[in-house]
Amino acid sequence: MSKIIILGSGIAGLSALHYAKGMGYDATCYSGDNQDSIGGLCSSFTIDGFTFDNAIHLSFANEKEVRDIFDRAPYYAHKPISYNYDREYWLRHPVQNNLYQLPTREKVEIIDSFVRKQNAENPRNYEEWLISQYGVEFARRYPIKYTKKYWTIEANEMGVDWVGNRMNQVDLKDVLKGAFEALDENHYYAKEMRYPKHGGYKSFLHPLITENKQFIYLKHKVAKIDIQSQLVEFENGNKIYYDKLISSVPLPELVSLITPSNSEICKLADTLFTTSVDLISVGFSKIVTDKLWFYIYDEDIIASRAYAPHVKSVANAPEGFSSLQFEIYSSIKSKRHYSVEEMIDNTLYAIEKMGIATKKDILFTTHKQLKYGNVVFDLGMEERRDKLLQKIRELGIEPIGRFGRWDYLWSNQAFMSGIDGVNKVI
Repeated sequence: MSKIIILGSGIAGLSALHYAKGMGYDATCYSGDNQDSIGGLCSSFTIDGFTFDNAIHLSFANEKEVRDIFDRAPYYAHKPISYNYDREYWLRHPVQNNLYQLPTREKVEIIDSFVRKQNAENPRNYEEWLISQYGVEFARRYPIKYTKKYWTIEANEMGVDWVGNRMNQVDLKDVLKGAFEALDENHYYAKEMRYPKHGGYKSFLHPLITENKQFIYLKHKVAKIDIQSQLVEFENGNKIYYDKLISSVPLPELVSLITPSNSEICKLADTLFTTSVDLISVGFSKIVTDKLWFYIYDEDIIASRAYAPHVKSVANAPEGFSSLQFEIYSSIKSKRHYSVEEMIDNTLYAIEKMGIATKKDILFTTHKQLKYGNVVFDLGMEERRDKLLQKIRELGIEPIGRFGRWDYLWSNQAFMSGIDGVNKVI
């Protein structure tokens, strides 16, 4: 029987291991992480009795394979109600459906621009797509401005294939209705967001971890992959031969590990980049908000997004206390220009500016950086990525996961990519 080696213990690697073992295959998973960080982006951490996740995570999985695992954890089902902070205004998300609170003059300018917009049949970039969908006024005030904060590049530097149903597209009736009255309607791409009652988002992954723990080798960071000998060498000195190799290692890192080196795939890998995320987690001595998560447009606030762990689950904070986590994005195209102290100070400024709390309500602030946040879809990225993935597969390696397949995968999609990876190699 083939020996299947899986590199990486994020959700994709864990699901691949679980599925392969369930099929009766000889499979093992190797990760450079320790026990606390197993789960990758879907992992959670605790500070002084407060539980935080690695950025905002909520599940809207519909796949049976995912639900069979996730639903073993007791969970809360939330309505996907989120907000946008723009100057002093708290606008329901998506903004295009909820202009009600804006001054009349601004609403008129946005609606007039929406009426005058011209649909682009083949937009050349994300900026053209936004303008053709929403008009220049709305696009300029909201998604174009937010693109730079979240994706770290300008909207005209991004492609459009990644958008899918992530941006709500509206007609004139939708815009007018949301401009004349405050609405209580869900325009999100999911009707329900689920979150574990205890233990943070990582609790959804516990069956994958506990049922396969004897096949998960942590603190095994890959040093080299010899594709001719089908041998993986680890920095701790261990070596293991494989028949089939599945990898959730980020593509550029994976390419750097392959020997003999291949100049063509190295050149392709060098064109790919992601955002990094600085997380500022804050604990409060009282309940400061009931908002599940919100987007931030003000340019004097560095963070682009924040969520409230205590709203996701009451167990995420001690009784009567609350918490927020702010996300600050950077990349090689927009390097971080702030120290940790400056990011924390700006977050405290934001909390007061938004009317959430005062400094006397804050128990602590902490910082954590995630090297990999989101794959950036700069112009032509998908074509370059697809060529690279083809070359990697020709070398006998099957990529999985958000950074292995270099795609905008939600946790359920990353989970399913692990299963798909196993099916491909067997």
